[in-house]
Amino acid sequence: MDGFDIGRLGYLILLLGLVGGWLFVEYRGRLGAALRPIVAWGLIILAVAAGYGVWTDMGPSLSPRQQMSGDAVELPRAPDGHYYLTLSVDGTNLRFLVDTGASGIVLSADDARRIGFDPGALSYLGVASTANGEVRTARVVLDRVDLGTITDRDVPAFVNEGELGTSLLGMSYLNRFHLEIAGDRMILRR
Repeated sequence: MDGFDIGRLGYLILLLGLVGGWLFVEYRGRLGAALRPIVAWGLIILAVAAGYGVWTDMGPSLSPRQQMSGDAVELPRAPDGHYYLTLSVDGTNLRFLVDTGASGIVLSADDARRIGFDPGALSYLGVASTANGEVRTARVVLDRVDLGTITDRDVPAFVNEGELGTSLLGMSYLNRFHLEIAGDRMILRR
């Protein structure tokens, strides 16, 4: 626990003490009458927390997914307003944020590790300008990138040395397709 977590824990304990003290004073002599609303509110809070947990776990699987038909792939807009594309990179499925503002494919350290690169052993000689400032990058080559029946070999990419939650699919790959946005769908055709 760091100092921030200890402060939050202290605040919660203080808040619980104040509410508990108020309940004790308010219902002194009739604690049985206080037990019913306390249990009811406890169950309501537990149900909301459980519902949030289930939604967090299942929400992404309930949203529409990419659909492949022939040489075209249709991507639905995600609830966060972005488009995501799952590619098989060297035999491993990776989820990419489609980023027309990125010039190349940028892998997070976690995704790079999943497909066999050791981020700690790479030479971070490049620099990329991002919305969060400059980050160092290492150039790599992806042996095989599959999108359904479409296969590309020896695809250049970069591994980001900084924090990156989702790998980015930039224009060096997207330029291989005709890109169209219609309503809440992105369509890529080769």
